[in-house]
Amino acid sequence: MRDAVIVEAVRTPIGKGKPNGALAHVHPVELLAHTLRTLVERSGVDPALIDDVIGGSVSQVGEQARNTTRHAVLSAGFPETVPATTVDRQCGSSQQAVHFAAQGVISGAYDLVVACGVESMSRVPMGSNVPVGKDPFGPGVAERYPEGLVRQGISAELIAAKWSITRERMDCFAVSSHHKAAAAWDAGLFDAETVPLEGVTRDECVRPGSTPEILAGLKPAYFDPGLGERFPQIEWNVTAGNASPINDGASAVLITSSETAARLGLRPLARLHSFAVTGSDPLLMLTGVIPATEKVLRRANLRLDDIDLFEVNEAFSSVVLAWEQETGADLAKVNVHGGAIAIGHPLGASGTRLTTTLVHAMRDRGARYALQTMCEAGGLANAMVLEAV
Repeated sequence: MRDAVIVEAVRTPIGKGKPNGALAHVHPVELLAHTLRTLVERSGVDPALIDDVIGGSVSQVGEQARNTTRHAVLSAGFPETVPATTVDRQCGSSQQAVHFAAQGVISGAYDLVVACGVESMSRVPMGSNVPVGKDPFGPGVAERYPEGLVRQGISAELIAAKWSITRERMDCFAVSSHHKAAAAWDAGLFDAETVPLEGVTRDECVRPGSTPEILAGLKPAYFDPGLGERFPQIEWNVTAGNASPINDGASAVLITSSETAARLGLRPLARLHSFAVTGSDPLLMLTGVIPATEKVLRRANLRLDDIDLFEVNEAFSSVVLAWEQETGADLAKVNVHGGAIAIGHPLGASGTRLTTTLVHAMRDRGARYALQTMCEAGGLANAMVLEAV
């Protein structure tokens, strides 16, 4: 059976998703086009050979509407014959793009394919694809969950309460993320994966001077007296400091088979070993990473101890810490170059951003197996195992 390997992986630096953010002036199509252009330049492949470009984007409205990935392909200068599509699995959209791309290569439907993602949260704010007063859920969901679903921040609070995760632990985890990301930048560990854009050379949200004492002074981000009555167990410990920020950025990986890589003279960075997706309680919403990790390890016929590195998206500190408690994973192997709390979380770009960081970290650290998993709105999660080549 054919395999699927990653032969190149790049990302932009991640900017603040605010009007004064370093990348706020860049159209999302151009963010993604920049990574696509750099991907083929660094790999040396002829873009005419690319069978498809699969991109992730969450807020598909306004400047990110009407198949952003196709427009990015055209802006990047690829031949008009190169197709593209844009998918939405919420925060895991571009990780899902990796799954689809790799599965297409393994099946023989593709020989060379790009998985990528983009989100400009400064220009297309989160939630802007749902007009005010409109219901995206419908009556059947309302009937099934009569008390109503909640925002992700409330889910993060419910997770903290269920797993007895204190504010101090969440803040300390967040500080560690900033320190690891800052150390990785200072050591040049992000140089191979990042593609500077219009003078922006580093992730904008990394705070080397972050301390638990600073974060302890922040107010709860999601306090709601009405929800406090509904969920008296919530202690209101989730803040802007122990959650991911809003961001702008893009990322892309080039996927092919070992056979095609050898024919084209491409050096594989990692093999895409196994995949899993799962659904979970949409009220807790963000706990799908726990069963997804179990499921992908079972499919890979591996144990947790076989995994050398983990990338678990840091949507909120409580998500990763609950995952760690349930799986028993060693946090020293998790997000070794920092995570989304520090680097940033440009929704549709985050899946391939994590993959990009992970494959380069595997090469730097001599890891044999690595596992990536992401929680997603609605009670979903993706997970995959990568193997050194």
